[in-house]
Amino acid sequence: MKLLRYSVFLIVITANAVNGQTNLDWAKKVGARQSPQKTTVWYVNDNGAANDGNTINTTAIQKTIDQCSAKGGGIVTFKPGKYLTGSIFLKKNVCLNIDQGVELLGSQDIKDYPEIDTRVAGIEMKWPAALINIAGQTNVAITGKGLVNAQGKPFWDIYRKMRSEYDPKGLRWIVDYDAKRPRTLLVSNSQDVTIKSITLQQAGFWTVQLLYSGYVTVDGITIRNNVDGHGPSTDGIDIDSSSWILVQNCDIDCNDDDFCLKAGRDWDGLRVNRPTEYVVIRKCISRAGAGLLTCGSETSGGIRHVLATDLIGNGTSNGLNIKSAITRGGTVEDIHFSNITMNGVGTAFQITMNWNPTYSYSKLPDGYNEATLPDHWKKILHKVEPAEKGLPHFKDIYISNIKVTGAKKAVNAIGLKESTMQNFHFDGVNIESGTAGDVQFAQAWEWEKSQIVTQDNTKLNLTDAGAGQ
Repeated sequence: MKLLRYSVFLIVITANAVNGQTNLDWAKKVGARQSPQKTTVWYVNDNGAANDGNTINTTAIQKTIDQCSAKGGGIVTFKPGKYLTGSIFLKKNVCLNIDQGVELLGSQDIKDYPEIDTRVAGIEMKWPAALINIAGQTNVAITGKGLVNAQGKPFWDIYRKMRSEYDPKGLRWIVDYDAKRPRTLLVSNSQDVTIKSITLQQAGFWTVQLLYSGYVTVDGITIRNNVDGHGPSTDGIDIDSSSWILVQNCDIDCNDDDFCLKAGRDWDGLRVNRPTEYVVIRKCISRAGAGLLTCGSETSGGIRHVLATDLIGNGTSNGLNIKSAITRGGTVEDIHFSNITMNGVGTAFQITMNWNPTYSYSKLPDGYNEATLPDHWKKILHKVEPAEKGLPHFKDIYISNIKVTGAKKAVNAIGLKESTMQNFHFDGVNIESGTAGDVQFAQAWEWEKSQIVTQDNTKLNLTDAGAGQ
């Protein structure tokens, strides 16, 4: 098969950039600034926890956490075995150690996950607590070589059944919010949190969500959600309206976005208006999943100042995946995507401002009384006005030292006539793919020392592409 090799486009000098990069000194300041130091060990077994895999241990585990924190902190841990539990809530100065030989099993009864005030998929609402929660705390850690098995398959089945009922009614946009599935690990409104070395599998919904939090380190965790099936919406790590975050040395295999940055959806996200910013993701691997690095689709509060470097994507659907919708609003900017290897991905650069319309846009079918709807339905139905406020903006994206082999498509980048994709800088990007792809509604895209090699001999199809293409 003949391969066509070509270098793409002109070089554009863009203001406020130095060698295609902006100042990244902030990247030295991310991550937890402290961690629990007390070494007193508290065994959950001393409060009656059973390691038989069948006894529900929520009360015993929580009692141990509470006692440890009340005494100034220390290490809460387990003797080897399997421990079934519902939602537990870590407290200040506590390190939860899930050591090798310990398996924490998530209850498969939704009643064991009490509903709390939280945000899910960009909307603030009542939702079941996660299996492990760090909410409104400081100086907390989770460590160990053990396994957190969320046992989420029954929740996947519930969601799929609801999809089969909701979709024909024109309710695709709300089913994810009505199908209340527990997350595995939630860090919410907290500071100085460390999550290290644990393995998590079979999440019922998102695996790790960092929400409204700051100075968090996630280091060396492994996520395996495609165990005994493929769980819908089982994101790996979601960084949601949070700042000063460090994610490193992680290995994710899931059925949705692997490393994902979010900042709120539509009217409710614009109301909250909290960005995700100052995030470093480095030395990580993505396997199955929708995006090696995904920004969005919840972009309302803005996503900015992100460094994703020294990453590998093996079989991931997309490499850099920036997505939003015309009701989201917000700006994705100052994103640095560098030193990346992708093997067998779907699309190396997937960028859209009109993502998944049946999910992204809400319309109430006939026969419903809006006055009697649940609050979260009303929030999603609430129109963004003026409409221009809902337009997302993508700009100042720096992509360098990228090697892609075996991709299906190199680029699929579709902006809006009303909001063009601006100032994308590609330097040292080398892609081998089945086809080149498309760029539409873009301005000042800069390519240097880059090439695309295609099996079908195509070049990038440029439509409404401004100067610098």
